[in-house]
Amino acid sequence: MIREVLRMEKVTYKEQGRILLDNFNITVRKGEVFGLIPVNRYGMDAFLKLLQQNMPLHYGYVYYREQLVNQWQRSHNRTNRISIIRNKSSLAEDLTVVDNIFVLRRGFHKYLIHPGMLERLLQPFLDEIGINIPAGAYVSELTIFQKFVTEVLKAVVAGSQLIVLENVSTFISESELEELHRIIRLYAERGISFIYITAHFEEATYLCDRMALMVNGQIIKTFQRGDPIPDTFPLQSVEEYDRWVRSQHRRQEADTDRQTVLIMDKIQYGNLKDITIRVGQGECVVLQDLDNRCIADFVELFQGEIPEKGSFYLTKGTQKSEKNRDIAVIQELPTETMLFPHMSYFDNLCFTMDHRIRGVWNQSGIRRSIQEEQKDLLGEDVFDTPVWNLTRQQKYDLVYTRILMQHPQVVLCVQPFKNAEVSVRSHIWELMERFLKKNIAVVILAVNLADSLALADRLIRIRNGQIQEIYDQKDFSRLPEHTPWLHLYQKTYGNRSEDKK
Repeated sequence: MIREVLRMEKVTYKEQGRILLDNFNITVRKGEVFGLIPVNRYGMDAFLKLLQQNMPLHYGYVYYREQLVNQWQRSHNRTNRISIIRNKSSLAEDLTVVDNIFVLRRGFHKYLIHPGMLERLLQPFLDEIGINIPAGAYVSELTIFQKFVTEVLKAVVAGSQLIVLENVSTFISESELEELHRIIRLYAERGISFIYITAHFEEATYLCDRMALMVNGQIIKTFQRGDPIPDTFPLQSVEEYDRWVRSQHRRQEADTDRQTVLIMDKIQYGNLKDITIRVGQGECVVLQDLDNRCIADFVELFQGEIPEKGSFYLTKGTQKSEKNRDIAVIQELPTETMLFPHMSYFDNLCFTMDHRIRGVWNQSGIRRSIQEEQKDLLGEDVFDTPVWNLTRQQKYDLVYTRILMQHPQVVLCVQPFKNAEVSVRSHIWELMERFLKKNIAVVILAVNLADSLALADRLIRIRNGQIQEIYDQKDFSRLPEHTPWLHLYQKTYGNRSEDKK
């Protein structure tokens, strides 16, 4: 007999008169890993909120562990024992692992806490999943992967029969993701259910038993594991991504003779060992850090640190000075890390271009000229808008246009799609394509591939600080089966079986 852990039946949910979930239907079975693929964020926060708290519904019914816990006629606002693990940890950073798992859980009533006893209680859980996490360590000392595992253990110890994981693949390495998948399958066999939220069909197919597509607060289609991606897969970004892949393929065929602009020759620095990479003018290269050890090292090199051994240089001579900006770095989460809210929009925009245009700060004519030049791209109203009031897309426009106006030879983009929803990802592709059209080389640093291959000419995979594999664009169809958008590369370049022939 198939038992249900969660059933949301014909749920319609409103906030401030706006419908966020519309006739929403979802069923998760006991011991099932259920994949949820949202086209956009619309309704997602409401869905997650309703899982944990039974708020008043406009219509519909919610069942948890086969008990009616919420309905449109009556709502008691009680909470459900459902755990949600997001990209931002909910653990108390200043407490130890065992304190987070045992002491902070609901129902813990002891007044005297014996850390040694709690560590002994935790050890069987760690042994079961085959992961070594120091039980007495402070959460602030853990890696991102260890924090994810700790949150899973906390949910299991608390007795949650349903655990939700949202977009975890964009924050941990490929090998760590495989370990997390192994732990999920282990607990699923023990009868615990999971909702695995991801933006990519291939990733969901690799792990999940069933999958559902969510669009604008509705579940519009459900898939079984092994179902092929239909040609009419109703995800707008598939068409967008396919367009980028095909246009990049045509651009690469046209640019067969690129002049080298950046050379990394036998670099040793931090965790990097004997790294040799050449990047051409207007070329897009993705560097995938498979074990999440080298991101910081690459960023430091691009920001001017001197390697311990080897050479890192641009082929075109550059004058060494504080205003040398031939290499630009777009940090992770740039809308949070690269904008200055206390400064005006114009000052944010021109922050790195005073080396190119003298008088940009004190000559009103130059300022008006820049605004006139950029208004078609950025809009006329943004220059008078406080930075904190900009939309997310306008903030991305500001950061990327600032770098474009800096006119570097090479741009390093650090995990550019981190935390970005589908519609924003499409916009980021457009912004990066502007660099390539200006013959500016783009180097993308990624832990997981996500959407990084859309504009890529080459993929370089790095493990333990060394180059493990190099894929040219025509070889992308031979990447692992769970690679996002793999079916588009197979359609464009031929599938793996055809390559073997």
